[in-house]
Amino acid sequence: MYIPFSKLPPHARLWIYQANRPLKEAEQDKIKPMLQRFAEEWSSHGTGLQASAELLHNQFLVLANNETAAAASGCSIDKSVNFVRELEQQLQVSFFDRTQLAFLKEGEVELVSVQELKKKVLAGEISENTLYFDTLVNNYGELQEAWPRPAGNSWLSRYF
Repeated sequence: MYIPFSKLPPHARLWIYQANRPLKEAEQDKIKPMLQRFAEEWSSHGTGLQASAELLHNQFLVLANNETAAAASGCSIDKSVNFVRELEQQLQVSFFDRTQLAFLKEGEVELVSVQELKKKVLAGEISENTLYFDTLVNNYGELQEAWPRPAGNSWLSRYF
């Protein structure tokens, strides 16, 4: 069962997939109905999930489920991963590259490789106050309250 993203309860579980590049407007127009259709059909052991999906900042695919209504099983999570992999192939984009970190700089998403991070911190280009898109956020309430969040308030705090 589809639920609009803005109507999700704060405890709804999230899965955030970061694209390795911004999605073009035509790609977004193509992907949005696919996201809604996936959320409408997403189920766990034959029970429809109270799910939603959204594209944020032209670069983050967010799948969500109200676990209070019905929990996502391993099989249903596998279905979501397969769906995202299909999107990767159709759009020629990667949603599973964990070597890139995303920051909000001057209103734009800036990707920084993990290898470059320390250098950018030392150069003062990234500080504990730089806004970071933490893909480890796992519920809707946290996404609404603190996403992006200051890098110093994330797992990146060890770099400052």
